[in-house]
Amino acid sequence: MDQHEYYMQKALQWADSPGGQTEPNPKVGALLVKEHEIIGIGAHLKAGGPHAEVHALRMAGERANGATLYVTLEPCSHVGRTSPCAEAVIQAGIKKVVIATLDPNPLVAGRGVKMLKQAGIEVISGICEQQSLQMNEIFNKYITTGKPFVTVKTASTLDGKVATQTGSSRWISGPRSRLEVHRMRHESRAILVGVGTVLQDNPELTTRLPEGGRNPIRVILDSRLRTPLDCKLVTDGQAPTWIYTTTQAPKEKMELLQAHGIDVFPVSSGPSVDLSKMLKHLAEQGIASLLVEGGSQVNGSFLKAKEIDKIVTFIAPKLVGGEDAPTSFGGEGVMEMGEAVLLKNMKFRQVGDDLRIDGYPIWEEGD
Repeated sequence: MDQHEYYMQKALQWADSPGGQTEPNPKVGALLVKEHEIIGIGAHLKAGGPHAEVHALRMAGERANGATLYVTLEPCSHVGRTSPCAEAVIQAGIKKVVIATLDPNPLVAGRGVKMLKQAGIEVISGICEQQSLQMNEIFNKYITTGKPFVTVKTASTLDGKVATQTGSSRWISGPRSRLEVHRMRHESRAILVGVGTVLQDNPELTTRLPEGGRNPIRVILDSRLRTPLDCKLVTDGQAPTWIYTTTQAPKEKMELLQAHGIDVFPVSSGPSVDLSKMLKHLAEQGIASLLVEGGSQVNGSFLKAKEIDKIVTFIAPKLVGGEDAPTSFGGEGVMEMGEAVLLKNMKFRQVGDDLRIDGYPIWEEGD
């Protein structure tokens, strides 16, 4: 590992430390180095707050003059909720900037680097680039497509069942796996289930970690507004609940739900909710990440619509059997094995007695 990689690794560690608090902004870490000494460290902590470069510059003070800045994402060049970081870097007298990746945001897209170079600052980019891209997969999808990054989480037995034929599903996975799921909720801006899950399980969809945690916005797919007025997602007040429905839904039920403080959005004419329109609406509300914890039919609908960016599945060492017991993905499915959706960048890890598998669907040739 050379000097640039060494310091960039530390910047990446700082960038990832706030978890999902920066959304819809990217995770960014910055390090100021002078004469082989770290004189400033910073991370973007939350949307609307100072950027990582600003924190690092404030820590270094006057010593920043003549230093090298390591930053995991190209310094911004536009005025948003904060002033441009590239301008602050220039004014501080930084002599060299080492960048992991350029910013995919069309408002930046190389303009930050151009500003730095025009000011006579040496710029090196592409250091630990793949790690930075992976860390900001949510932001990159959101800013380039106008849709949130969709993660489908499933838990199944070794024979692929998500419940018994009677609908019993608690608990498939072990306690350590369930703890990881709650951490995923904490780091997600929104969580989604179908109305079938609401009727069957009456879930809370909250984050329950030993140290506490942030509750995501709770989203229900409900084309006919069958969500009960007395279910937890309507009555507990622990987090906002949004229902996406169709124009075919009863107006009277919509008004009752709204009277209970529930936001209801008819995004399509039916008979089912248009997932693409729903995702675009979520993004317009600043939702950059969506965790889908739906049942077999909901997962199948996301699969059919090709609206899945990542799959996380926990496989428990259990066997259920039964032809009628549901599997992780329902719906019509494909007709030929050659049409099966392939996954890339697979990761495997044991969590307690369970096996966690992460992968990314390949939707088009060359993805």
